[in-house]
Amino acid sequence: MGAVHFLTKGLRNVNTEMSLHVLAYNLKRVIAILGISRTMNAMKLMGA
Repeated sequence: MGAVHFLTKGLRNVNTEMSLHVLAYNLKRVIAILGISRTMNAMKLMGA
């Protein structure tokens, strides 16, 4: 994702920031595989 360091301080905040990075990475992969329309439909079906 281009980041080489964390923008927050403290273990709890760094854990949250890392979780957001992983979520964004995985979401980008799903969109690349399924496409945006199928991804949005799947998210609607799951209640997200």
